[in-house]
Amino acid sequence: MTSLQVRGVCFSYSNGLVLHNVNLDIGSGEMVALIGPNGSGKTTLVKLISGVLQPRRGEILLDGYDLSSLDRKQIARNVAVVPQQFQIPFAFTVTDVVLLGRIPYLRAFAKESEADRRSVARVLEITGIRELARRRFDELSGGERQKVILAMALAQETRMLLLDEPTAHLDVAHQVEILELVKSLNRERDLTVIAAIHDLNLASLYFERLVLLKQGRILADGTPVQVLTENKIREAFSTSVDVTRHPLTGTPQVVLLPSDYSGHRDGGVPVIQADREV
Repeated sequence: MTSLQVRGVCFSYSNGLVLHNVNLDIGSGEMVALIGPNGSGKTTLVKLISGVLQPRRGEILLDGYDLSSLDRKQIARNVAVVPQQFQIPFAFTVTDVVLLGRIPYLRAFAKESEADRRSVARVLEITGIRELARRRFDELSGGERQKVILAMALAQETRMLLLDEPTAHLDVAHQVEILELVKSLNRERDLTVIAAIHDLNLASLYFERLVLLKQGRILADGTPVQVLTENKIREAFSTSVDVTRHPLTGTPQVVLLPSDYSGHRDGGVPVIQADREV
């Protein structure tokens, strides 16, 4: 069981305050998306929850333990991170990269055990990349690399998975594939998932709970229906949208409106009135 409490957390970089008195409770097995405009604090909050950054004020509790009281190895045995960018300076194979996820369980200077190798083989199978095991990581496509990074995180065998923009720079097919895989892990393993994600429609389709941030504060927290309203999106992103329902799932889907939109609906079709004749 892995639960998370964020209590009155504030954080600032040298150029100013990023998070302001953030309070958040996430229970075991929840699947939560952090959404909001660029600079709203999504990635910073992920880094704080992972222990990479320390709050200026407030505290973050993992199963009741203050995160600041745990060392890096203890945190890594409880929280796995899929970063937005991951660079390997050497010609590592896919298996080598995934084995990095076993570091929290290795003694100093010790080689991986048979149990470590079994864990790697298992996550290669789960993520569907077994056939890539001997390929070089730097020769893979973007979608393949993202699966390898996810496999590395799963090799840590934690109960909480943090993802920072997991679908960034991926084509539509790979976006869906990655999120389908994450959702299946959430359901089958009761894995707690927290993801910073920029695509509102993907967040609505795959996450049961959305936390909308604006300028370092939580603007809304709830189901996609509760959070993805035209008024809240306008307030957060300073842009007008039309919110419809997905024809199959019924979840909210956000439709962007051009700046010259001033029309009305006629038979369900938005009418655009341009400023000039065409």
